[in-house]
Amino acid sequence: MRISVIIATKDRAEYLDRALQSFGKQIGAPQFEVIVVDNGSIDATPHIVEHARANQTYEISYVFEERPNRGAARNRGIAVAQGHLVVFCDDDIYAPPGFLAAHDVAHTVNNLVVNGPILNVPSYHERPKPTPANYSRAFLCTCNASVPKVALDAVGGFDEQFHLYGWEDTDLGVRLRERGMRRRFAWDAYIWHIKPPHEITLESELQKTIEKARMAARFVRKNSSARVKSATGAHRVNLLRAKAMERLLPWFAGVATDERFPPTVRAIARARLLDGVYTAELARALDDSSIQGRH
Repeated sequence: MRISVIIATKDRAEYLDRALQSFGKQIGAPQFEVIVVDNGSIDATPHIVEHARANQTYEISYVFEERPNRGAARNRGIAVAQGHLVVFCDDDIYAPPGFLAAHDVAHTVNNLVVNGPILNVPSYHERPKPTPANYSRAFLCTCNASVPKVALDAVGGFDEQFHLYGWEDTDLGVRLRERGMRRRFAWDAYIWHIKPPHEITLESELQKTIEKARMAARFVRKNSSARVKSATGAHRVNLLRAKAMERLLPWFAGVATDERFPPTVRAIARARLLDGVYTAELARALDDSSIQGRH
């Protein structure tokens, strides 16, 4: 087996169905399997997997991990993966026909982490090609990345202490880099990431932002290097900005949700609100960590 695709999913059966369909349309791919790790779904996810097994020609495995923890879910997938390469992607993607072949070809040596462009699109009907705007400097982004399984095993996979949204893939990337892995960005290994605008609510974005800030504080406690502090925003200038920003959050929230303002103005206010909430929550989480550390 050359490639194991790992998809961690929770209550997104319709998205998962389309993702599995896209892997059935791969062209020029080496032998591969798809491992669906159900992270505690209560919807039709198991039935979607069974249907795909009956209708697709590639091997599909189903693993259940009841803890709502992305790192734990992906670790369960890694544990049963048979492939030389592990490809990570989300459930709300659609893979172009050459996706897996492009990842395979990019691994010309054994110490590479390969990332590809992630193209956020509003629907399955829009399938653009990547542009320079889709370039990413991330060492590892689990929406679209491939890593030799032996390297993942060597560093112990994902740190399951990142139990909320965010930073578990960045942390894994840091540990892979420290072990001598190198990064390659493969333009042909692009993927479409389905993001319908009506699903990106302010409430859901705020929840993710708060969780990401709390996990950023955990990341800094684990690794206080300048690189990590810069990536998470946990540096002096940004943290000093938190107090000033916090006073403006109610105003940004009002503008972001007031339809009397033009869409562009609301979008700017929304971005400022999310940035301010992240920075303020990060500062609080770091303060809490400092206090706990003194007891």
